[in-house]
Amino acid sequence: MNKMDSESSRHNKLESILQDRSLEPHSIALEDLRKITNNFSEEQLLGEGGFGKVYKGEVQNGDTIAVKMLTSTMLGIKAKQFENEMHHLMRLKHPNVVQLVGYCSETEKVLVEYNGKYVYAEKSEKLLCLEYLPKGSLRGHLSDESSGLDWDTRYKVIEGICYGLHYLHEEWKVTPIIHMDLKPANILLDDNMVPKIADFGLSRIFGEEKTRTCTTSRDGTLGYMAPEYINKGIITKKLDIFSLGVIIIEIMTGHKDYPDEDNTSYQKFIELVLKNWINRLEKEPGYTSREIDCQQIRRCIQIGLDCVKFDRTKRPTTVQIIEMLRFRPTTCKIIEMLDREVRSLVN
Repeated sequence: MNKMDSESSRHNKLESILQDRSLEPHSIALEDLRKITNNFSEEQLLGEGGFGKVYKGEVQNGDTIAVKMLTSTMLGIKAKQFENEMHHLMRLKHPNVVQLVGYCSETEKVLVEYNGKYVYAEKSEKLLCLEYLPKGSLRGHLSDESSGLDWDTRYKVIEGICYGLHYLHEEWKVTPIIHMDLKPANILLDDNMVPKIADFGLSRIFGEEKTRTCTTSRDGTLGYMAPEYINKGIITKKLDIFSLGVIIIEIMTGHKDYPDEDNTSYQKFIELVLKNWINRLEKEPGYTSREIDCQQIRRCIQIGLDCVKFDRTKRPTTVQIIEMLRFRPTTCKIIEMLDREVRSLVN
């Protein structure tokens, strides 16, 4: 086979892998990834974080993928980061979890200067090929109640994140997966604003006999990390639940602030958020679904506040969260509840 035939064969293989998402993730050659990202050019850069950069890869047939290149190091955390993410993503299949479509792990010899001389050294490249999510991360879509995404969209985003996390914690085939760095920047959105949980670089799998562990490192993002993790390095599924609560509050209000844990502060906060949303919703022409929306708003903000409780044992599980999202009180109860709420807000 000549060089042109070989290149054509590789391109066909790459295109078939990207077209059939039902296939198991395949190894993709570094040379091919260089071509579809224009040699990892700045023009193709989608974003970057502590562990590497993400590039837009454009295949000849028009398909697009996201190529995550981990920061090059000989040994240590970056290699572990790749192995961890590969291990999880290769086996995860859920509409609210980002899908891995391929990967690359190659070592090449490069010429480097060492003690005044040029010598060949081995350079390891590790990359993940992920589905491309055109709307970017949730972080770029956050705003307060008065502007930005409408309530229906925000509710669907909250639902999707909860279902994705429920899959990781409870529905995963083997053992629970704890994400450990859940935040808006790690939640990507597709064309229909469907959220997908991404970046499992800090994830850890726990066996049934090991539901809790401690760590001396504090990898994660301040503002979303649970207090027991910051103070004692304790890792349980409730760590992710705390992060989820902050995200829900941020989706609904545009900020991460929440009240102290006393009943009066909680109720005032809920009433304020509900009032702000009623003010916006009532301005929409032909608006008729106040009862349903107010029910959802109250329920979501309550879930958010329950998730950020200081005592992790008082935070709900994803099973309980899904039950709360699915709860549908009777019409009479909704009207009765809302009448009381509206009267209190007016007064």
